[in-house]
Amino acid sequence: MEIKIEHRPSYALGVVDLAAGEEIRAETGAMVSMTSNMEVVSGLQGGLLQSAMRKVLGGESFFLNTFTASGAPGQVTLAPSLPGDITDVEVRGDLFVQSGSFLAGDAAVDIDIKWGGAKTFFSSEGLFLLHLKGQGKVLLSSFGAIHRIPLDGDSMIVDTGHVVAFDSNLHYRVKKVSGMFTSLISGEGLVCEFSGRGELWLQTRSNQAFLDWLLPRLPTAHTSSGGRGDIGGIIGNVLRGE
Repeated sequence: MEIKIEHRPSYALGVVDLAAGEEIRAETGAMVSMTSNMEVVSGLQGGLLQSAMRKVLGGESFFLNTFTASGAPGQVTLAPSLPGDITDVEVRGDLFVQSGSFLAGDAAVDIDIKWGGAKTFFSSEGLFLLHLKGQGKVLLSSFGAIHRIPLDGDSMIVDTGHVVAFDSNLHYRVKKVSGMFTSLISGEGLVCEFSGRGELWLQTRSNQAFLDWLLPRLPTAHTSSGGRGDIGGIIGNVLRGE
């Protein structure tokens, strides 16, 4: 399997070349294009219960699509729903991924969910992380560009909305920031502190921060009565800052 990332970081596209018989598993709706010899099978990963838990609790697709190059080498291109970046990561054991950031991966990599415990109870980013296990390449997506931070025994504090993935051997805890600096550090007052040795991947934009900016600018039923309630009018108002 060979992976190239094009058009980064704003509108990244993952280009995956597969040898004959090779396969890759991707989120539903991630496929942009594929060669005609690609066979596609949709199925549950880990059984009905695990797939349902991943959908309801982890925010991922209920089904996963498996693309197989049949009879000859093939190619499939993949992209996330939101504008942003893609990175390929080699999983060697375990990797924790924020829900919504898994795009595709080697079929040998198992996708499970992990209870974050009470320390993530107050985080709007969700109670569960995706737990990738096994060995193989995966594609992770982000809202905005992806920034990789290697930690070598030191620690790093990150806004919860900017976490994409992190090595399982990193220690982490979610804590609330209080006092006068809350609004400067985190709009929700929540940050995640990572420590130890391993790699951490961040996204330069926050989905929640974008929604917080966007929603107050959407026209209400009263303001949309003049014909600006259609999607074109909404987008136009947002772009003009109205």
